[in-house]
Amino acid sequence: MTTLQDLLDPQLDRSYKGFPHTSAALRRSEIGAQQWNVLKGDLPLPLAVVKQVSMKHNLGWMQKFAQSQGVDMAPHGKTTMSPQLLKKQLDQGAWGLTFATVAQMRAGITAGAKRLMIANQVITAIDLAGIQDMLREYPGLRIVFLVDSLAQLALIEAWAAAHEGSMAAPFEVLLEIGVMGARTGCRHEAEALALAAAIHASPACRLVGIETYEGGGATGNSEADKAYADSLMQRVCDIALACDRQGFFDNEEVLMTAGGSAIFDLVSGWLKPQLSRPVRGLLRSGCYITHDHGNYKRLVGAVNARLHDSDGLRPAIEVWATVQSCPEPGLAILAVGRRDLSYDLEMPVPIFSLSAAAAAPVAAPADWKITALNDQHAYLHGSGPEHAALQVGDLVALGISHPCTTFDKWRWMPVVDDNYTVCDALVTCF
Repeated sequence: MTTLQDLLDPQLDRSYKGFPHTSAALRRSEIGAQQWNVLKGDLPLPLAVVKQVSMKHNLGWMQKFAQSQGVDMAPHGKTTMSPQLLKKQLDQGAWGLTFATVAQMRAGITAGAKRLMIANQVITAIDLAGIQDMLREYPGLRIVFLVDSLAQLALIEAWAAAHEGSMAAPFEVLLEIGVMGARTGCRHEAEALALAAAIHASPACRLVGIETYEGGGATGNSEADKAYADSLMQRVCDIALACDRQGFFDNEEVLMTAGGSAIFDLVSGWLKPQLSRPVRGLLRSGCYITHDHGNYKRLVGAVNARLHDSDGLRPAIEVWATVQSCPEPGLAILAVGRRDLSYDLEMPVPIFSLSAAAAAPVAAPADWKITALNDQHAYLHGSGPEHAALQVGDLVALGISHPCTTFDKWRWMPVVDDNYTVCDALVTCF
């Protein structure tokens, strides 16, 4: 039988990618005491690592930002799916945690969350049953999810009618407001208000707030992004005000939530509209905990400029790999690939290299580029003397673009200090 210790502090062994081949099995909490060092060859490569100092900085920075805006954090747990990191977010002061599926919520409950949001539509009978089962199993647990159509509401009502005697409580739901051409959410105010009225009238659901997602429209151009965010959030607030006037909200406190990891600063100020009852604004950003060297570094660079903050979020995740072949001039093949790091948005970014003779890593030249990935190979091109000096056995560190799709490739990751000595470890629950 799986225990709570097995979830929070599992035993790791050589079946875990990146775990030392010659080590005995260890509990996760024992790994920091081993004093392994990534750069000294104590762990097999490739290896994704999380840098402790930068991660700690990001946790504090984001929480302080939310507080400065008068809103709370409900970080998106799908980014890491790591009970250890989710607990750090809760310990830092997060109001609750967000997930994309009912199954993912188990990681949040393991981490100690009492308030959970599914930033997605829940439709199927088995998922509706799963929510009710969790509400019964964990007294005091709160779960809210999104509704964006009368068709979805009809499925919820049909399930609830068939299980009326066994429901722990009506489902708490948020009305989702969407964007034309994007993914889910009501496109028009009249559609949204008709749905809000139907939810309010339904015995199966309680309307507790409004949700939207702005991240799909982010460009990194502050002028364009502000116009886009303002237009969307004005619609959201207008709908919230209309729902409030018509008495559609079924809770004493209204939840207003938005906020991906790209233009969260442009929506945070809209999350506390003046209604007839208290409002709690919730930011759902998730990638901030490790940030990245690609997509989010570029987009949050614009956030930093808008906030006049020279020390915003810092990249805290890297993937280290070995040069396995230098088969022709200008090309080195690294022993790392699609099974190890993100490639859905952009190619990885070379950030450091370490030769056998060097005492410490050096910054990768600007002309180094990863031009292609196979399952287990990366193609590192360059034209300067530094690239020509690369030798088989040298190490290269890659920054990634989009943390979500690197975390899901690892069952565990070492947390390292500034000297790349392992001081802690995390596991994931994908």
